[in-house]
Amino acid sequence: MLLTEQEVKTLTAKILSMSKVDDATAAVGSNKQSHLRFANNNVLTSGARETRTANITVWIGGKRGSASTNDLDDASLKEMVEQAEKIARTAPPDREYMPSLPKQTYKPVNAYIEATANLSLTDRAKQIGAILNEFEKSGVIGAGFHNATAQAGGNATKNGNFEFERSTGVGLSVTSRMPDGTSSGYFLRSHNDISKLDTMHIARQSIKKALEGRNARVIEPGVYTVVLEPQAVADLIGGFGFGFNARNAEEGRSAFSAPGGKTKLGQQVFDEKVTIFSDPWHPDLPGSQSAQGGIPAQRIMMVNKGVLENLTYNRFWAAQKDKQPTPGPVNTIFQTTGPTHTLEEMIRSTKRGILVSRFWYIRQTDPRTASSTGLTRDGVWWIEDGKIAYPLKNFRFNQSTMEMLAPGNVLMVSKPERVGSSEGGGGSLLPALKLKDFNFTSQSEAV
Repeated sequence: MLLTEQEVKTLTAKILSMSKVDDATAAVGSNKQSHLRFANNNVLTSGARETRTANITVWIGGKRGSASTNDLDDASLKEMVEQAEKIARTAPPDREYMPSLPKQTYKPVNAYIEATANLSLTDRAKQIGAILNEFEKSGVIGAGFHNATAQAGGNATKNGNFEFERSTGVGLSVTSRMPDGTSSGYFLRSHNDISKLDTMHIARQSIKKALEGRNARVIEPGVYTVVLEPQAVADLIGGFGFGFNARNAEEGRSAFSAPGGKTKLGQQVFDEKVTIFSDPWHPDLPGSQSAQGGIPAQRIMMVNKGVLENLTYNRFWAAQKDKQPTPGPVNTIFQTTGPTHTLEEMIRSTKRGILVSRFWYIRQTDPRTASSTGLTRDGVWWIEDGKIAYPLKNFRFNQSTMEMLAPGNVLMVSKPERVGSSEGGGGSLLPALKLKDFNFTSQSEAV
């Protein structure tokens, strides 16, 4: 069972009372997770687990030590505290120590859905069974992963702060492949509310991509106009909203750095169609009530019509720069304040270009230009005269996000939808994008 707020409050208070150090923070969490995995058109595994954990961080004479345990009995908690204190006594000074937070006021976020936390295993089995039948009917070989989690926990400080929060999440990823291995399709969606996860839609989109990706052709790599589906946008920049770090920018290690230890704050860094912000209380993407360092979360605008409006200062760096700390983002929402266009409208407006459904194996190459490299996967098509002409073999790309979203390069933006990166990470609200130029560097034989 998940811990209640009173249980967390009692446990964190007990942990802190076991230590007489200068300063400390204690946290207790509980997690309930279940999954159903399927492959080769058959169910493979189904399971569930529940865990509870505790941890403490202490400071003794400016030195820091941390320890954790997954046993919450008194003896285990006492041993954990003693271990943290032992580490602190032998550790070097914590040069970025800031006193733990005093009492804060948090505005609750409705991220917990009871139906998700206690999903019906029978209903899930029926949904996956229907998907397996759809695989057989369509003549594809399918695999996927359905995962649901529920979490409850909180933390407390020696200086009197306490917070408690609950959240849920559920997601389904589906991969479909032709029996001869010549094409594949992928689709992933997630939500905190299980009633808003359309499992059959996810499966059918995956199957459709596999069927329409047969007989792919080869074209030369180069710079092309592209239409990126929301999944492809998520794979590239799903976590971009968390990259607006003031310290990195001021130390010259960021795409938002400017010469002389300055930043690009207030400058037009992206196309005017680009607005990126964080909203903990967005109904389709509830975040956390606390941001970095336990500071109460706020709605924060990072980029407004292409202009860089905020960089986030944690408590240590804010103190160094004589500024107020900023809460920082707890989710990423990318939308446009101008007109929106559907994916179909983007395709119809394209004389010659490439439609990309997904990117994979993405690795950062230069943080100063926000550049990355990776591969297309599970569905690439050539667009000609406003129509999808034929599927393409995959590409490797090298692309700067700053150039990708630069003024004049963003041609069209759709309404955002909730989508997560296929390489892991939480969901974001992201649109489909039509971009004037995107850099494909070589061909790939991968399907």
